Amino acid sequence: MTEPSGPKGPPTDRVSLFVSDVDGTLVTHDKTLAASTIEAAQRLHEAGIALAIVSSRPPRGMVHLPGPLGIEMFGGFNGSAIVRPDLSPIEEHYVPLEAAGRAVEMMGGYGVDIWVFADNEWYITNPDGAYVPREKHTVSFDPTVVSDFGPYLGRVGKIVGSSKDFDMLARCEGEMQAALGDTASARRSQSYYLDVTNPTADKGHAVRAFARHFGVPLEEVAVIGDMANDLPMFSTGNLSIAMGNALPEIKAKANFATASNEEDGWAKAVKQYILPRAKGAA
Repeated sequence: MTEPSGPKGPPTDRVSLFVSDVDGTLVTHDKTLAASTIEAAQRLHEAGIALAIVSSRPPRGMVHLPGPLGIEMFGGFNGSAIVRPDLSPIEEHYVPLEAAGRAVEMMGGYGVDIWVFADNEWYITNPDGAYVPREKHTVSFDPTVVSDFGPYLGRVGKIVGSSKDFDMLARCEGEMQAALGDTASARRSQSYYLDVTNPTADKGHAVRAFARHFGVPLEEVAVIGDMANDLPMFSTGNLSIAMGNALPEIKAKANFATASNEEDGWAKAVKQYILPRAKGAA
Protein backbone atom coordinates (compact mmCIF):
# COMPACT_ATOMS: atom_id res chain seq x y z
CA MET A 1 0.00 0.00 0.00
CA THR A 2 1.14 3.56 -0.60
CA GLU A 3 0.96 6.91 1.06
CA PRO A 4 -1.15 9.66 -0.54
CA SER A 5 -0.08 10.16 -4.14
CA GLY A 6 -2.95 11.97 -5.83
CA PRO A 7 -3.19 15.63 -6.80
CA LYS A 8 -5.87 16.50 -4.25
CA GLY A 9 -5.33 17.88 -0.78
CA PRO A 10 -5.25 15.74 2.36
CA PRO A 11 -8.13 13.24 2.45
CA THR A 12 -10.93 13.44 4.97
CA ASP A 13 -10.42 12.32 8.57
CA ARG A 14 -13.98 10.93 8.63
CA VAL A 15 -15.77 8.52 6.28
CA SER A 16 -19.52 7.94 6.49
CA LEU A 17 -20.08 6.45 3.01
CA PHE A 18 -17.87 4.12 0.97
CA VAL A 19 -18.63 3.79 -2.77
CA SER A 20 -17.00 0.98 -4.73
CA ASP A 21 -16.54 -0.06 -8.31
CA VAL A 22 -17.29 -3.74 -8.99
CA ASP A 23 -15.20 -5.45 -11.69
CA GLY A 24 -11.48 -5.29 -11.04
CA THR A 25 -12.21 -3.88 -7.58
CA LEU A 26 -14.91 -5.52 -5.47
CA VAL A 27 -14.84 -8.93 -7.17
CA THR A 28 -11.98 -11.21 -8.14
CA HIS A 29 -10.95 -11.98 -11.69
CA ASP A 30 -13.47 -14.83 -11.84
CA LYS A 31 -16.25 -12.40 -10.77
CA THR A 32 -16.72 -13.74 -7.25
CA LEU A 33 -16.79 -12.05 -3.84
CA ALA A 34 -13.87 -13.12 -1.66
CA ALA A 35 -14.72 -14.12 1.91
CA SER A 36 -12.50 -11.27 3.08
CA THR A 37 -14.61 -8.80 1.10
CA ILE A 38 -17.89 -9.98 2.62
CA GLU A 39 -16.34 -9.80 6.09
CA ALA A 40 -14.97 -6.30 5.45
CA ALA A 41 -18.42 -5.14 4.30
CA GLN A 42 -19.86 -6.40 7.57
CA ARG A 43 -17.21 -4.45 9.48
CA LEU A 44 -18.25 -1.30 7.60
CA HIS A 45 -21.88 -1.70 8.64
CA GLU A 46 -20.88 -2.38 12.24
CA ALA A 47 -18.85 0.85 12.19
CA GLY A 48 -21.83 2.83 10.90
CA ILE A 49 -20.35 3.38 7.43
CA ALA A 50 -22.80 3.06 4.54
CA LEU A 51 -21.73 1.00 1.51
CA ALA A 52 -22.86 1.40 -2.10
CA ILE A 53 -21.56 -0.01 -5.39
CA VAL A 54 -21.58 1.29 -8.95
CA SER A 55 -20.55 -0.49 -12.13
CA SER A 56 -20.68 -0.33 -15.90
CA ARG A 57 -22.71 -3.55 -15.67
CA PRO A 58 -26.48 -3.51 -16.20
CA PRO A 59 -28.32 -3.52 -12.87
CA ARG A 60 -29.70 -6.97 -13.66
CA GLY A 61 -26.12 -8.22 -13.75
CA MET A 62 -25.52 -7.22 -10.11
CA VAL A 63 -28.62 -8.52 -8.32
CA HIS A 64 -26.59 -11.23 -6.56
CA LEU A 65 -24.26 -8.72 -4.85
CA PRO A 66 -26.42 -6.57 -2.50
CA GLY A 67 -27.49 -9.47 -0.26
CA PRO A 68 -24.04 -10.72 0.84
CA LEU A 69 -22.82 -7.13 1.20
CA GLY A 70 -25.86 -5.70 2.99
CA ILE A 71 -26.41 -3.03 0.33
CA GLU A 72 -29.71 -1.15 0.01
CA MET A 73 -29.06 0.58 -3.33
CA PHE A 74 -26.60 0.32 -6.21
CA GLY A 75 -25.78 1.86 -9.56
CA GLY A 76 -25.50 0.33 -13.02
CA PHE A 77 -24.52 1.64 -16.44
CA ASN A 78 -21.77 3.81 -14.88
CA GLY A 79 -24.37 5.55 -12.72
CA SER A 80 -27.08 6.01 -15.35
CA ALA A 81 -29.38 3.75 -13.31
CA ILE A 82 -29.66 3.87 -9.52
CA VAL A 83 -31.82 1.02 -8.25
CA ARG A 84 -32.86 -0.95 -5.18
CA PRO A 85 -31.95 -4.65 -4.76
CA ASP A 86 -35.28 -5.66 -6.36
CA LEU A 87 -34.32 -3.50 -9.41
CA SER A 88 -37.02 -0.93 -8.73
CA PRO A 89 -35.61 2.37 -10.02
CA ILE A 90 -34.55 5.32 -7.91
CA GLU A 91 -33.08 7.22 -10.88
CA GLU A 92 -32.85 6.38 -14.59
CA HIS A 93 -31.04 8.34 -17.29
CA TYR A 94 -31.21 7.03 -20.86
CA VAL A 95 -28.89 7.68 -23.78
CA PRO A 96 -30.64 10.31 -25.97
CA LEU A 97 -32.16 8.66 -29.05
CA GLU A 98 -30.13 10.64 -31.60
CA ALA A 99 -26.87 9.98 -29.72
CA ALA A 100 -27.70 6.27 -29.46
CA GLY A 101 -28.21 6.04 -33.21
CA ARG A 102 -24.98 7.92 -33.88
CA ALA A 103 -23.03 5.68 -31.49
CA VAL A 104 -24.29 2.51 -33.16
CA GLU A 105 -23.44 3.95 -36.58
CA MET A 106 -19.89 4.90 -35.56
CA MET A 107 -19.20 1.59 -33.82
CA GLY A 108 -20.46 -0.22 -36.89
CA GLY A 109 -18.02 1.75 -38.99
CA TYR A 110 -15.17 0.52 -36.83
CA GLY A 111 -16.35 -3.07 -37.10
CA VAL A 112 -16.68 -3.63 -33.36
CA ASP A 113 -19.28 -5.94 -31.84
CA ILE A 114 -22.20 -3.82 -30.61
CA TRP A 115 -24.41 -4.54 -27.62
CA VAL A 116 -27.46 -2.56 -26.53
CA PHE A 117 -28.80 -2.72 -22.97
CA ALA A 118 -32.40 -1.57 -22.62
CA ASP A 119 -35.30 -2.42 -20.28
CA ASN A 120 -33.22 -4.98 -18.35
CA GLU A 121 -32.42 -6.86 -21.57
CA TRP A 122 -29.16 -7.31 -23.48
CA TYR A 123 -29.50 -7.11 -27.27
CA ILE A 124 -26.82 -8.28 -29.71
CA THR A 125 -26.62 -8.96 -33.45
CA ASN A 126 -23.58 -11.27 -33.38
CA PRO A 127 -23.91 -14.21 -30.97
CA ASP A 128 -20.37 -15.32 -31.88
CA GLY A 129 -18.74 -12.10 -30.67
CA ALA A 130 -15.43 -12.64 -28.89
CA TYR A 131 -16.60 -11.28 -25.54
CA VAL A 132 -20.17 -12.58 -25.46
CA PRO A 133 -19.25 -15.62 -23.30
CA ARG A 134 -17.33 -13.40 -20.88
CA GLU A 135 -20.23 -10.98 -20.55
CA LYS A 136 -22.69 -13.85 -20.02
CA HIS A 137 -20.53 -15.06 -17.16
CA THR A 138 -20.27 -11.55 -15.71
CA VAL A 139 -23.95 -10.54 -15.83
CA SER A 140 -25.40 -14.03 -15.38
CA PHE A 141 -28.08 -13.76 -18.06
CA ASP A 142 -28.26 -14.47 -21.79
CA PRO A 143 -28.45 -11.91 -24.59
CA THR A 144 -31.30 -11.62 -27.06
CA VAL A 145 -30.19 -11.82 -30.69
CA VAL A 146 -31.84 -9.25 -32.95
CA SER A 147 -31.36 -8.20 -36.56
CA ASP A 148 -31.71 -4.46 -35.91
CA PHE A 149 -31.12 -2.29 -32.85
CA GLY A 150 -33.54 0.39 -34.04
CA PRO A 151 -36.61 -0.68 -32.02
CA TYR A 152 -34.61 -0.59 -28.75
CA LEU A 153 -32.76 2.73 -28.98
CA GLY A 154 -35.44 4.81 -27.29
CA ARG A 155 -34.77 3.45 -23.75
CA VAL A 156 -31.07 2.63 -23.79
CA GLY A 157 -29.19 2.45 -20.52
CA LYS A 158 -25.88 1.63 -22.19
CA ILE A 159 -24.39 0.79 -25.58
CA VAL A 160 -21.18 -1.25 -25.63
CA GLY A 161 -18.61 -1.70 -28.35
CA SER A 162 -16.37 -4.71 -27.72
CA SER A 163 -13.20 -5.66 -29.56
CA LYS A 164 -9.93 -7.55 -29.16
CA ASP A 165 -8.20 -4.67 -30.96
CA PHE A 166 -7.55 -2.49 -27.91
CA ASP A 167 -5.70 0.26 -29.81
CA MET A 168 -8.50 0.53 -32.35
CA LEU A 169 -11.08 0.74 -29.57
CA ALA A 170 -9.05 3.53 -27.94
CA ARG A 171 -9.13 5.45 -31.23
CA CYS A 172 -12.86 4.82 -31.48
CA GLU A 173 -13.29 6.16 -27.95
CA GLY A 174 -11.53 9.43 -28.79
CA GLU A 175 -13.45 9.95 -32.02
CA MET A 176 -16.78 9.11 -30.41
CA GLN A 177 -16.17 11.51 -27.53
CA ALA A 178 -15.48 14.25 -30.04
CA ALA A 179 -18.43 13.37 -32.28
CA LEU A 180 -21.00 12.92 -29.50
CA GLY A 181 -19.91 16.03 -27.62
CA ASP A 182 -22.21 16.70 -24.69
CA THR A 183 -24.99 14.44 -26.02
CA ALA A 184 -23.51 11.23 -24.55
CA SER A 185 -20.54 9.92 -22.61
CA ALA A 186 -18.12 7.49 -24.30
CA ARG A 187 -15.61 5.81 -21.96
CA ARG A 188 -13.89 2.45 -21.84
CA SER A 189 -14.76 0.39 -18.76
CA GLN A 190 -12.16 -2.20 -19.79
CA SER A 191 -9.51 -2.18 -22.50
CA TYR A 192 -11.95 -4.25 -24.59
CA TYR A 193 -15.24 -2.48 -23.75
CA LEU A 194 -16.29 1.01 -24.87
CA ASP A 195 -19.42 2.20 -23.03
CA VAL A 196 -21.80 4.90 -24.20
CA THR A 197 -24.15 6.27 -21.53
CA ASN A 198 -26.23 9.33 -20.75
CA PRO A 199 -24.01 12.44 -20.65
CA THR A 200 -25.26 13.66 -17.28
CA ALA A 201 -24.66 10.34 -15.51
CA ASP A 202 -21.26 8.89 -14.70
CA LYS A 203 -19.83 7.33 -11.56
CA GLY A 204 -19.40 10.77 -10.05
CA HIS A 205 -23.13 11.29 -10.51
CA ALA A 206 -23.72 7.99 -8.72
CA VAL A 207 -21.57 9.10 -5.78
CA ARG A 208 -23.62 12.29 -5.44
CA ALA A 209 -26.88 10.31 -5.66
CA PHE A 210 -25.76 7.88 -2.95
CA ALA A 211 -24.60 10.75 -0.74
CA ARG A 212 -28.01 12.45 -1.05
CA HIS A 213 -29.81 9.21 -0.24
CA PHE A 214 -27.76 8.53 2.88
CA GLY A 215 -27.64 12.18 3.94
CA VAL A 216 -23.84 12.21 3.87
CA PRO A 217 -21.78 15.26 2.84
CA LEU A 218 -19.34 14.63 0.00
CA GLU A 219 -16.56 15.55 2.40
CA GLU A 220 -17.27 12.24 4.19
CA VAL A 221 -17.35 10.02 1.07
CA ALA A 222 -14.56 7.60 0.14
CA VAL A 223 -14.36 5.78 -3.20
CA ILE A 224 -12.37 2.90 -4.70
CA GLY A 225 -11.80 1.76 -8.30
CA ASP A 226 -9.36 0.65 -10.96
CA MET A 227 -10.28 2.05 -14.39
CA ALA A 228 -10.60 5.38 -16.20
CA ASN A 229 -14.39 5.32 -15.86
CA ASP A 230 -13.85 5.42 -12.07
CA LEU A 231 -12.07 8.79 -12.24
CA PRO A 232 -15.32 10.80 -11.95
CA MET A 233 -15.70 9.09 -8.55
CA PHE A 234 -12.16 10.08 -7.60
CA SER A 235 -12.89 13.74 -8.31
CA THR A 236 -16.23 13.65 -6.45
CA GLY A 237 -15.42 11.75 -3.27
CA ASN A 238 -13.08 13.26 -0.71
CA LEU A 239 -10.88 10.16 -0.29
CA SER A 240 -9.97 7.97 -3.27
CA ILE A 241 -8.29 4.56 -3.38
CA ALA A 242 -6.87 2.85 -6.47
CA MET A 243 -6.63 -0.92 -6.69
CA GLY A 244 -3.20 -2.50 -7.06
CA ASN A 245 -4.23 -3.78 -10.51
CA ALA A 246 -5.07 -0.25 -11.70
CA LEU A 247 -2.95 1.42 -14.34
CA PRO A 248 -0.28 3.88 -13.11
CA GLU A 249 -2.23 6.85 -14.46
CA ILE A 250 -5.24 5.80 -12.37
CA LYS A 251 -3.14 5.38 -9.24
CA ALA A 252 -1.69 8.85 -9.82
CA LYS A 253 -5.17 10.34 -9.39
CA ALA A 254 -5.87 8.57 -6.07
CA ASN A 255 -5.00 9.47 -2.51
CA PHE A 256 -3.99 5.87 -1.76
CA ALA A 257 -3.35 2.57 -3.51
CA THR A 258 -4.13 -0.88 -2.12
CA ALA A 259 -3.34 -4.44 -3.21
CA SER A 260 -4.94 -6.03 -6.29
CA ASN A 261 -8.37 -7.64 -6.47
CA GLU A 262 -6.65 -11.03 -6.40
CA GLU A 263 -4.80 -10.14 -3.19
CA ASP A 264 -7.69 -9.05 -0.94
CA GLY A 265 -7.05 -5.44 -1.93
CA TRP A 266 -10.61 -4.31 -1.19
CA ALA A 267 -10.63 -5.75 2.32
CA LYS A 268 -7.16 -4.34 3.00
CA ALA A 269 -8.28 -0.89 1.90
CA VAL A 270 -11.28 -1.05 4.23
CA LYS A 271 -9.07 -2.04 7.15
CA GLN A 272 -6.29 0.48 6.56
CA TYR A 273 -8.03 3.52 5.13
CA ILE A 274 -11.78 3.38 5.86
CA LEU A 275 -12.43 1.88 9.29
CA PRO A 276 -9.90 4.16 11.03
CA ARG A 277 -11.98 7.07 9.73
CA ALA A 278 -15.32 5.83 11.09
CA LYS A 279 -17.15 8.05 13.56
CA GLY A 280 -15.78 7.35 17.01
CA ALA A 281 -12.76 5.41 15.75
CA ALA A 282 -9.71 5.72 17.96
